[in-house]
Amino acid sequence: MTAPTPFGTRLAAAVADRGPLCAGIDPHAGLLTAWGLGDDLAGLERFALTATEALAPVCSVLKPQSAFFERFGSAGVAVLERVIATAREGGALVLLDVKRGDIGSTSQAYADAYLDPASPLAADAATVSPYLGFGSLSPFVETAQRHGAGLFVLALTSNPEGPEVQHARIAGAASVAGRMLDHLRALNADAAPHGSFGAVVGATIAEPAAEDGVDLDFGGPILAPGFGAQGGTVDDLRRIFGAAAARVLPSSSREILAAGPDPVALRDAAVRTTDALAGLA
Repeated sequence: MTAPTPFGTRLAAAVADRGPLCAGIDPHAGLLTAWGLGDDLAGLERFALTATEALAPVCSVLKPQSAFFERFGSAGVAVLERVIATAREGGALVLLDVKRGDIGSTSQAYADAYLDPASPLAADAATVSPYLGFGSLSPFVETAQRHGAGLFVLALTSNPEGPEVQHARIAGAASVAGRMLDHLRALNADAAPHGSFGAVVGATIAEPAAEDGVDLDFGGPILAPGFGAQGGTVDDLRRIFGAAAARVLPSSSREILAAGPDPVALRDAAVRTTDALAGLA
């Protein structure tokens, strides 16, 4: 059996072809209302599939936020399954934003749900939380390696509560976030052009990661949420990521989705954002 192409390789090719933009598919109540849709299952389906069909052909990565689908129960999850399939049909990689983190058999069950191609929810990559200890992610890591999938591990998030944990110092004076990146560096060793195990670092954090003793040269991609409507700019990306900017996937949801419900306007918004990011690296 031929080994699957690693996520890191597929991601590098997609970014080279389409640019680094990661567009969020976030059907929260406010956006449904802004589109003139009801905050119900029909509105969810219309919103999510319209956005996915418009954006998948022009974006390298689409990032559905699972929670906004789960709130409608099993029928909402069925819409999420259709979003994943539609995104792939349009040529985009799918990063499922679930931020799961657990231990043992439960962690393995989550990994099977989101990374095993046999699952209708399987994506190219998923977001996970390491704050039960990085070793708790072993089932995710092993499942990703087996199926050529990827992970994006929470490291330095921009929410105000994050520093309480992420900036805390541990043995050897490293920060907790820095230790998480050390684990990713080991997983990505010798991968080219970069590894499949990425980190989440906010595009609106106050100071460059290096000033917290965090080395972003860990050999994997970086998901940078908060770009666009949440305040992150191209200049912020350069300031925060420096030489690592070439591996950054700026994530924008509201700023692009606000252009809907017209599919052409959605697509144009994504293309403009991609053009603005052209000089990032």
